[in-house]
Amino acid sequence: MRIHREGRAILLAASVFLLSIHSVVLFRYGATAHRYYASFTAVSVLLYAWLIYFFRNPYRVISQREAYVLAPADGTVVAIQEVYEDEYLRDNRVQISVFMSPFNVHVNRNPISGIVKFFKYHPGRYLVAWHPKSSTKNERTTIVVEHAQGVQVLFRQIAGFIARRIKSYVREGDRVQQGSECGFIKFGSRVDVFLPLDAKLRVSLGQKVKGGSSVLAEL
Repeated sequence: MRIHREGRAILLAASVFLLSIHSVVLFRYGATAHRYYASFTAVSVLLYAWLIYFFRNPYRVISQREAYVLAPADGTVVAIQEVYEDEYLRDNRVQISVFMSPFNVHVNRNPISGIVKFFKYHPGRYLVAWHPKSSTKNERTTIVVEHAQGVQVLFRQIAGFIARRIKSYVREGDRVQQGSECGFIKFGSRVDVFLPLDAKLRVSLGQKVKGGSSVLAEL
């Protein structure tokens, strides 16, 4: 299992911090500390194991197909609705929202291949990720990729109550490949995808999806 590059510095810092705490406790409290040392060690090991699990980056076979829109993240489909997208597309779209819990893989992937026509970072609030207004009120990025056939797909990385840092690896003018990494959101959140109204949906509400693997829709 690979560790994602976004987690390497955090894992190093966590290991130094936990080892320092252990050393200070033993040095300061001596024999008294041994009564609680086993429990403290167990909690530390579990915490560190969870961090490793969170920042995992499993190998994934990407099945690229021009007509498909792939899931941009691992998680659960929590919304499928027609909305008016007013930031860039300015027309009605089908919005599919994928919620990532702290136990999902948090690598974000490009849902289609094409040219990045628009990228913008928005500072904002940290409402819980399933809140209806989180898509427009929370810290987020907006990315628009234009398909080879001219169809534009917009997707947003949205921070949540726990997620406090969004990383994006694309910029306007980049040529991106379907399923390749486009970013990472630390500690749980969601990604919204805005599709043309005539897209054939291939997922349902409550369905579990895998980024770069599951098909959300067919253009």
